[in-house]
Amino acid sequence: MNKALVIVFVKNIKLGTVKTRLAKTIGDYGAFEVYTELVKVTEKATQKLSADKRIYFSTKIEENLWPNHHKKVQYGKDLGERMLNAFKDGFNDGYKNILIIGSDLPDISEHHINKAIEALNSNDAVFGPAEDGGYYLVGLSQLIPSVFINKPWSQATLLTETLQELKENNFKVSTLTTLNDIDTFEDLKASAFYKNNKVLQEKIQQLND
Repeated sequence: MNKALVIVFVKNIKLGTVKTRLAKTIGDYGAFEVYTELVKVTEKATQKLSADKRIYFSTKIEENLWPNHHKKVQYGKDLGERMLNAFKDGFNDGYKNILIIGSDLPDISEHHINKAIEALNSNDAVFGPAEDGGYYLVGLSQLIPSVFINKPWSQATLLTETLQELKENNFKVSTLTTLNDIDTFEDLKASAFYKNNKVLQEKIQQLND
């Protein structure tokens, strides 16, 4: 068993349930197409990692995604509890350094994930800041339940509050490069992910003509 574990949180790709903020502009079918492509980006970023991987789906296991990987279903009443439970599972199984990434980040790469794993060798926690004030990655070298309890999920103060609390409790924390996820049509249009994907552009255009 590898001492490092990478957990991927992925939403089941179901029409009307993914990228709902984006769907308000480009419709459910458009959001579905975008998220499908983002999951492919995440699969590619995790493909050659030396760390062990576990894929946690939101509602049910999808056999056609991440073939030959360890797959589970997220459990808990909110995002914080679901992440906490995933970390507990990993630490209980003997892993030393564990991190979670989402599956809707157009610029995530193997490089970012490996930097996070490396940071955990000398830090208690590592975060990948998102431009909206949240984070796209969280990693721990020991279980710190407070990271996930009573936090302002989906709010611009999430990372700031989390880092402040860790600092007050004398935990050593590292941060990665700030990246932007895709929540709005403006985010999508500004991303190289979209600009370089002509097929996706055409699909979105056709759906909104």
